Amino acid sequence: MPDGGHHPLAPRGFHKGRGAVSNPQVRFETQAAEAFDDGWGSLVEEMPALRTTLTREAAKSALNYNDSPDIGFDRSLNPYRGCEHGCVYCFARPSHAYVGLSPGLDFETKILFKPDMPEILARELSKPGYRPKPVTLGANTDPYQPVERHQGLTRRILEVLERFNHPVSIVTKGAGVLRDIDILARMAQRNLVRVCISITTLDARLARVMEPRAASPLRRLEVVRQLSAAGVPVAVLAAPMIPGINDAELEKIVEASARAGATSAGYVLLRLPLELKQIFEEWLNQHFPDRAAKVLALVRQTRGGKLYDSAFGQRWTGQGAYAGVLAQRFALALKRAGLPERSRPAPLDCGHFNGRADDRQLALL
Repeated sequence: MPDGGHHPLAPRGFHKGRGAVSNPQVRFETQAAEAFDDGWGSLVEEMPALRTTLTREAAKSALNYNDSPDIGFDRSLNPYRGCEHGCVYCFARPSHAYVGLSPGLDFETKILFKPDMPEILARELSKPGYRPKPVTLGANTDPYQPVERHQGLTRRILEVLERFNHPVSIVTKGAGVLRDIDILARMAQRNLVRVCISITTLDARLARVMEPRAASPLRRLEVVRQLSAAGVPVAVLAAPMIPGINDAELEKIVEASARAGATSAGYVLLRLPLELKQIFEEWLNQHFPDRAAKVLALVRQTRGGKLYDSAFGQRWTGQGAYAGVLAQRFALALKRAGLPERSRPAPLDCGHFNGRADDRQLALL
């Protein structure tokens, strides 16, 4: 091995078990701190492990609404800000700047949680003018990240949604979703739930570098199997596809997911908004210095010569020759795996919604 036996996928100058290499300046701040080499090699040594801290956040509302034309849902629920999974590519990282924290290491070590969200959600669903549409749980950060084990916020939210017969799509790469298989199976019987499992690679070694605290790829495939066996419809998201890093695995991910019981699949090309450009480039140079320039060149090919283009309609799939080939490969992979073309799952049922589900409980207060 190079560097005196040091593993090429575990270089020095990083925090063990974390994805980001640094803590970029918050874009709203006017002052910045800069690392300084004191001559003792402190900038090239493995840093001590960082602890995760939790901070309570009072939720003003539960449901977040959007009107983006290329997003397949208009409302979402996010019980947590930040995510301990540490996925270096996470497009949600820049959102941490809105609370004065860095999208880098802060995003994966300083987690904000909203303990009163289930009660606020129940009140919002009880409003006379509320009109139900499927809500996405985990659109920004993972609802089954490690802190959920002792917080239990996601389960409490699911209990509210089940009580109101409200449809929900869950996006996660956490095996903790199996804890709530009892609720999910009951909701699936009324076509009220779909679970989307993110699988970026089948290589456990690569997964530890890209998403250090998420469930292993094999564990995620087992989650697909168990949910499917319980009657819960499962979609798999090969997201993101990173040129020159994991893109060669697209067909294998689709094939393995279909064998495990997934009924639909999707993919997203790497997105690098705002500070994520710096975070990803630092990570790339740290872990893959031999191919960093090539990877960034391929990314620019898909984004009109830039590292990111936020234009609606192409921000998910990119443009140009590489992006076109990736789309063709995905379509062919779906066909070979026996999954529906374009993988559009059947819509969830809003007809069971009961906005008066809490009337009896409120009457007792």
